[in-house]
Amino acid sequence: MGIFDRLKNAAIGSVSNAVSTAVASVGNKRETFTFDALPESVEQLQSLPQASLDSPFKTAALTVCALCAYGADKQTGIEMLNWLRGPRPLTGYDISFLDDRFRGGKTYIPFSYFLGATPENDYTPKAPFTVVVESNHTSATEQGYMKLFIPCAGADSPRPIKLRMKGDGRWFLWEQYLMTDIRQPKSADPWA
Repeated sequence: MGIFDRLKNAAIGSVSNAVSTAVASVGNKRETFTFDALPESVEQLQSLPQASLDSPFKTAALTVCALCAYGADKQTGIEMLNWLRGPRPLTGYDISFLDDRFRGGKTYIPFSYFLGATPENDYTPKAPFTVVVESNHTSATEQGYMKLFIPCAGADSPRPIKLRMKGDGRWFLWEQYLMTDIRQPKSADPWA
């Protein structure tokens, strides 16, 4: 093996190690975000420190806030989600899906992601509102995307959310699986 082959192999090895280290550093990470109050407009959402969107964890936490807003005021929620989705606004199908998820008074679902919200207290968190966002060893397997997980008091396992990085380094909402059914709040459970 010649000197150039050894240098080439060493360089390839260094790059592989750097990529592996970067992916491993994402694994099993946990970030906590606290909001004194939940945003009630897209301008309030954009004024939060997390609105820099320079981390997929920040975008995931803001998505929970936007879904809470959607349950209170559909148009405001759409504006927030569209901003979090960047150049890819909600489609008619996306809006129809969200409308279906909120149907029947299920506005409590996004609140179930805040610490302190449980079925026993009808998923009513107390201020300040705290959400935890986690990654694991599978989070960064797809280049340019990040699959994170948000623990939910109404489910047995954290729910996934997928984000995509834009060329400028900001992370935008790609897909969310947060609006799936959870355990009923105590007040709605006929067996409670």
